Amino acid sequence: MSTESNSLKEHQPSMNVDEQIENLRSKGLIINDMEYARSILRDFSYFRLIKGYSLGLKVKNGNYYDNISFEDIVQLYYFNSELRSILYPQIEHIEIVLRSRISTYFCEKYGVLGYTDKDNFSISDNDFEIFSEELQREVARNARKPYIKNFQTGYIGGQIPLYALVEVISFGTLSKFYKNMKNEDKKAISSQYGINFIYFQSWLENLSYIRNICAHYGRLYYVKMTKIPRLYKPYIKEGISNVRFFATLLVIKHLMQNQKQWHNFIQTLELLIREYPCVRLNYIGFPKNWTDMLKREETANKK
Repeated sequence: MSTESNSLKEHQPSMNVDEQIENLRSKGLIINDMEYARSILRDFSYFRLIKGYSLGLKVKNGNYYDNISFEDIVQLYYFNSELRSILYPQIEHIEIVLRSRISTYFCEKYGVLGYTDKDNFSISDNDFEIFSEELQREVARNARKPYIKNFQTGYIGGQIPLYALVEVISFGTLSKFYKNMKNEDKKAISSQYGINFIYFQSWLENLSYIRNICAHYGRLYYVKMTKIPRLYKPYIKEGISNVRFFATLLVIKHLMQNQKQWHNFIQTLELLIREYPCVRLNYIGFPKNWTDMLKREETANKK
């Protein structure tokens, strides 16, 4: 048997709810109400709840720190759930505005079918072919939408104009669309926000990543982001980590076009954090002056 095979683990046998509770107790987790624990573990999987929200509460593969309770883990789960729910509308606003601005600019410059011409992008022939196939898969997934059917059956060539296409492609594909554009076109879009296109591109990739976490009920709490936004130097000097969630809030702050909505979000976020005192803000990258940082006006195009 190879060394690689010897290093592989065997799957553990399934545990029923009572066995899960005893396993948690054996690791030092305080469980005061057995019936409450049973009801939670019946509704939320052990893997989703315990594996995800025990991070930072115990030694890796070891016991829980002193005075950590089952209720603490559940509260972190509920906090994360509510955080996703208030965050999603902010990303939605940015996404809808961005779809309109990209399609309006691109259609005016290259025509409504300009996205079918490789010369209108700054990518290789092979990458353009892959990207075009991705766009067609997005169209195929939405083939039942009446306006998609209308363009496919009622227009010469059956192609979908970009102003309609942007309404069915994912945010991730929209981010790729921007990334594939020529630099002069990227600048034209990002300048509408007062942002350098190099920052703008990384911000869209980060928002797409965070949006997917929200859409699939994922964890924002104590997560290291894999799609990280490029931050302005003043933020870095203030100790902001671009792998923690707070960096995304700074991105949203700069991209949000509805300032009333943004300030309402900050107020809601303050109330949410007060409701869950077990939350350790440093685990999601929040500095002590986080409210001031989110509220204050920033000079565009910081280096």
